[in-house]
Amino acid sequence: MKTLLPGVQAPDFSLPTTPDQKVSLSEFRGQPVVLVFYPADWSPVCSDQLALYNELKVEFSEFDAQILGISVDGIWCHLAFSKDRKFHIPLLADFEPKGAVARQYGVYREKDGESERALFVIDTEGVIRWSHVSPVGINPGADGILKALESIAKDEKTASVSH
Repeated sequence: MKTLLPGVQAPDFSLPTTPDQKVSLSEFRGQPVVLVFYPADWSPVCSDQLALYNELKVEFSEFDAQILGISVDGIWCHLAFSKDRKFHIPLLADFEPKGAVARQYGVYREKDGESERALFVIDTEGVIRWSHVSPVGINPGADGILKALESIAKDEKTASVSH
């Protein structure tokens, strides 16, 4: 399974964020989206990584970017984790069929039934502009995400000036 690379149209999906609400990637067309695939709620590295993105929400909002966390954990696990850690980013349950969206993006780990620790920055047209897969035990931080968002903003500014 190959991880999707920049330049590829991001596969659309619809995943639950609460028992009665789903979020679709296509809802965010027209704004950048950061997909944060992570192995599991409650693990120390995932907690630190999501806490960092939660703290940087203001910086991400300067680019009008939507952050979406995705793991194979169920909705109730996500809701408890999010409430406990006071996260303000939607956590989506790639639970049933297990890992279906992670598989579409080429980041499902068959051997342990979780997703890779992977990041995808998607532009306003739904095209992957940057992707990164970290070792599972390493927090990838936010520098790559912010650089990709700056690049998208710069490209769109250039495009609007030339039209």
